[in-house]
Amino acid sequence: MKKNKDMKRSSRIASLGVFLALAMILSYVETLIPINFGVPGMKLGLANMVTVILLYLFTPGEALLSSMLRILLSGLIFGNAMSLIYSFAGGILSFGVMYLCFRLKKVKMIPISVIGAVSHNAGQLIAAAILVTNYNIVFYLPVLIIAGIVTGIITGSLSAAVHSRLVKLI
Repeated sequence: MKKNKDMKRSSRIASLGVFLALAMILSYVETLIPINFGVPGMKLGLANMVTVILLYLFTPGEALLSSMLRILLSGLIFGNAMSLIYSFAGGILSFGVMYLCFRLKKVKMIPISVIGAVSHNAGQLIAAAILVTNYNIVFYLPVLIIAGIVTGIITGSLSAAVHSRLVKLI
């Protein structure tokens, strides 16, 4: 019985590792997309799809751990100290808000993704306002809300499509 439990745990850890690797690949792919959204620093948030999917497939703690590891590793590989700070601020706020909505059970994946994208942008903006001690940066929020809604719908739709296929396989 213990061997079977250990096997399931090992399989779960391996699956989480695959999802983390996928998130890292998506982070890299996103650096290659030559799309200029007209908003400095704005990205689609492809790697956040993995976080949303993990929230539905694994425990919230495992989803949070994977998200934080992805932010750390991506920041170390593709970014710098400032991008790490902004990413952690956005990632923590985003995950917290998504988790609260997820707990409601009535909120579907696409709205959770939109809420996550908007709150991620808000978290980064809060961090920027504190770090540069210029609170006028908050006037940038409406643009970031619109950007978060658009990118959240895109990544949420992709997440829902991938999740529906993964559930059939598991």
